[in-house]
Amino acid sequence: MSASPASSGSPASSSLPLLKRITPGLWVGLVWFVAAVEPIVEYVLMPPSRKYSLSYPRHGLDPLSARLLLAIAFVMIMAGSAQLRRRTTVGYGLLLTGTVFSAVAWRQHEIPPVQYLGVDIALCYIAATRPRRTSLIAAAAALATLPCYLALRLGLGEHDGVGSDPYIALIVVIAWLVGNSIRQSRLHTEELHARAAAQAVTDERLRIAREMHDTVAHSIGIIALQAGAAARVIETQPDRAREAMLTVEKTGRETLAGLRRMLGALRQADREDQGPVGRTTARTARQTTARTTARTPARTAEAPQEPAAPASLRPAVGLADVERLAATTTAAGVRVEVRWQGRRRPLPPDLDLAAFRIVQESVTNVVRHSDADSCRVSVDYRDDELAIEVRDRGKGPAPDAGHDTGYGLVGMRERIALLHGDFTAGPGTDGGFRVAARLPLPADARTRWPTLLP
Repeated sequence: MSASPASSGSPASSSLPLLKRITPGLWVGLVWFVAAVEPIVEYVLMPPSRKYSLSYPRHGLDPLSARLLLAIAFVMIMAGSAQLRRRTTVGYGLLLTGTVFSAVAWRQHEIPPVQYLGVDIALCYIAATRPRRTSLIAAAAALATLPCYLALRLGLGEHDGVGSDPYIALIVVIAWLVGNSIRQSRLHTEELHARAAAQAVTDERLRIAREMHDTVAHSIGIIALQAGAAARVIETQPDRAREAMLTVEKTGRETLAGLRRMLGALRQADREDQGPVGRTTARTARQTTARTTARTPARTAEAPQEPAAPASLRPAVGLADVERLAATTTAAGVRVEVRWQGRRRPLPPDLDLAAFRIVQESVTNVVRHSDADSCRVSVDYRDDELAIEVRDRGKGPAPDAGHDTGYGLVGMRERIALLHGDFTAGPGTDGGFRVAARLPLPADARTRWPTLLP
């Protein structure tokens, strides 16, 4: 049974408070009509009393022309209130004209301040929602109406009365200032939101760039070393050349798996944003991938195909993969010695990933830039922080290159800064190059997981 249209209305609009659901035009109309009807009831419809008003004389509406002008004024105000949001200039003009017609109908010497409150509210709305030039023109029109009406009354020979125009003009200025302040506050908030969104996009791009660099740079370095070794011994030692090429294939597949995992996580987030349609498309894509993989035979026994499980569901790398990283690098010709200190324990995923990426990028720099045949990786699990140090005895950076080894050091600094840690990189005291990082551990990482890791 389908729901009726009435029951499927927008929950956002129905949850708003009643006062916020009233449109600005309706507020203007209510204020103006209350100010216009109250003197009619008090001085015309009610029995005579000793109370007398110069602005609303009891016999002011006796002529038929006065009643006709007042009726026209009511119609103009209703039309102006209805058009205020969609056609602001027309609606505002009708409000001003209707207010003047009401004052003429009562044969008032000046427009009463209470009757001008509707115009003030409309001006405040225009100043808050329209460009400044438009609101300034509207304010000028409201101010110009006052001397124009006074000139009209003087032209008709009615020049007595109390001058309240300065007070009305002051209220007009205040209404414009309030509306303009609201507009400036809204524009400032929108600018802050736009800056925050742009910064979020920039941070996400930097994060993806770091992940891409850390995932690819090390593997490409290993592939380059193994491919070069295979090219040198392919004729004299074909068995070693074959082993090197198998290492190249294995490293390439691991790199592709890491990229697939990262891209799968990004696409998973997109599918969650798209809702059920995106999830259905993702499920169909996974089924198609599984069928395609089932029909594709395995190439070699040494390099099996990756499973067809979604890449985003595979575990991310961490410090548990440091030994594998050391073995791969050692097989490529650069011996990596890993030293574990302290009580090894599980870490938060973001900290675990950042620590592994620092080790990976540091070892990659050793392979690519130091010409060293070995390096030492130290991982110290302290009570309140994790300390990482990678040291080699190579030639270090070139004297004219400073610390510029690409984006690796920049990416490591950014990772450590995001986790509120300390990072140093530079020549070691006994030669070579040294990279050191200290990452503070959250309170739960210090006490919640006492289990030792293998």
